[in-house]
Amino acid sequence: MTSGLLEDASFNQSPAFGDVDLFSADRPLADAAKRLGLDTKALAACGRDYGSAATLDLGRIANENPPKLRTMDGKGNRLDLVEFHPAYHALMAKSIGHGIHASAHDGSEPQGPLASRAVRLYLATQAESGHLCPITMTHACVGALAAEPALLKKWRPKIQSRTYDPRPLPWWEKKGVTLGMGMTERQGGTDVRANITSAAPISSQGGGDHVEITGHKWFMSAPMCDAFLVLAQARDRPEGSGLTCYLMPRYRPDGGQNNLRFQRLKDKLGNKSNASSEVEFHAAYAERVGSEGAGVRTIIEMVNLTRLDCAIASAGQMRIALSQALHHIRNRSVFQRRLADQPAMRAVAADLALELEAQVALVFRLAQAADHAASDPREAAYARLLTPAVKFLVCKSTPQVVYESLECLGGNGYTEDLPMARYYREAPLNAIWEGSGNVMALDVLRAAGRHPDAAMDTLSRLVRTATQAFNVAPLAQALERTLKSADAERRARFLCEGLARIAALAALVEAGSAFAPLYGETRLGAGHFAQFGTADLGTAEMQLMDRALAT
Repeated sequence: MTSGLLEDASFNQSPAFGDVDLFSADRPLADAAKRLGLDTKALAACGRDYGSAATLDLGRIANENPPKLRTMDGKGNRLDLVEFHPAYHALMAKSIGHGIHASAHDGSEPQGPLASRAVRLYLATQAESGHLCPITMTHACVGALAAEPALLKKWRPKIQSRTYDPRPLPWWEKKGVTLGMGMTERQGGTDVRANITSAAPISSQGGGDHVEITGHKWFMSAPMCDAFLVLAQARDRPEGSGLTCYLMPRYRPDGGQNNLRFQRLKDKLGNKSNASSEVEFHAAYAERVGSEGAGVRTIIEMVNLTRLDCAIASAGQMRIALSQALHHIRNRSVFQRRLADQPAMRAVAADLALELEAQVALVFRLAQAADHAASDPREAAYARLLTPAVKFLVCKSTPQVVYESLECLGGNGYTEDLPMARYYREAPLNAIWEGSGNVMALDVLRAAGRHPDAAMDTLSRLVRTATQAFNVAPLAQALERTLKSADAERRARFLCEGLARIAALAALVEAGSAFAPLYGETRLGAGHFAQFGTADLGTAEMQLMDRALAT
């Protein structure tokens, strides 16, 4: 009898999580898509694709087999190639096939192109986050390339291709391309104006002007891409005024390999499937994007898109972690009751679900604003002020939500045999990428300072909407006083989170959510403690859990 029990030691273990429609099982997401008029049938098919057991396993395999850099062959010839496991390539092919790299720009999404793509990004993140680095950069680089229409026209057909082509060939010989970026340097980091990499103008006899760039980048993401947007100082301008954006292809126009020399791949906490590199440029060929000396202005169009992606992806990371936790506690019994029926466990899971309910509403409200910014000044003001604030709140919430979800699995959650440890290592990254927390908070101050009337109008409208569920006027008044005070920079994080919390509540109200008053009371009311599970959610607990992962 004992022998039989040992042979079947898996009793009272939750089954593997997989073959789930990640779209339809996520009621906050499905409701957001319906509100925005998106093609829910197509998105459900996407949710089944990324939620299949086979796709989820590709994420595990890609992270267990990280990329390797081959700088030279056995005879000393430069290669500068990054080799990936087939699982990584399979994920890249899937996400490019779903158009996550280009659908917002190619006319294939007539209704809410940024929002529709955002749903697919949110779903893809749940299968595996690392491969989405070149996917999101390709999407975002189009925003910067728009500053140089002739260059964009030349590259657009290859960018918009739904065929993934990882072959190391000149870009014009490939079926499709991906784009990356290199902005920061050792001595400057976020302060890109401290960059010392320089660009020397070259004029050829055929009239094809270009530059040759010499210098380095401390982070080049991702080194397998076919071209990179880089920032360099135009050599013929006065010191400090020449920071310019350039497109640097992997191959020169004559078909020869460009002079990029990858030094090493970063050994990161997480994001193991993705290659991030250090690189040197030795008179590398590049073409200017935008006006000379306007590098920051040119690149900001790309940064706004990547910051939105950081928030969307972080919400997706929270969602897959919570889904794993809910799946486990519904299938695991302790003290003769399912974990999901234990009051303390239910309080934690429901509180996590409430947080995600609000943050999903918020990120898709921001995506909606981005979709309409070109034609609606108020939506443009919303996107300008809220993009850094939403990134701040959502990305900084992710590690805590993922950790609490991990704890729901107990010791199993802490093992490398299950995906929660990988999710936890991944969780802090989006808060760092495209500007860390302090940078986001200061960018909120800058946006408010440059467009004060529009910022106050945005805040006033958010307050009017949010107050339908909870009285946020005292907080709003404190934010306005702080913003106008000499202490604003020191209190930048207070301003940033306060703005984002009000916006999250307003997004729930706009969504017609029954949970808006509960969110206002537990997140903005007096006496709210910091840990999940301390809020009194009353009879809403089971409903919140069921919406987070529908059965």
